[in-house]
Amino acid sequence: MTETSNDAPPPVPVHPEELKATWELNLGKLHMAASARCTPAGIVAAGAVATAILLATRALIRARRP
Repeated sequence: MTETSNDAPPPVPVHPEELKATWELNLGKLHMAASARCTPAGIVAAGAVATAILLATRALIRARRP
């Protein structure tokens, strides 16, 4: 009978439509790197949140006008 170790975390599931991006910037001694990943559902959710913020801001500006 073999023993398996449960110490290792399970592999992260990858969404089939996952979008990935990487970015690197080198300026002399300055080195910056970034990466991002998202799914189409995440992009739609971010759009909904941005729309809600803009509509709320518009309502506040209209309410402040005399």
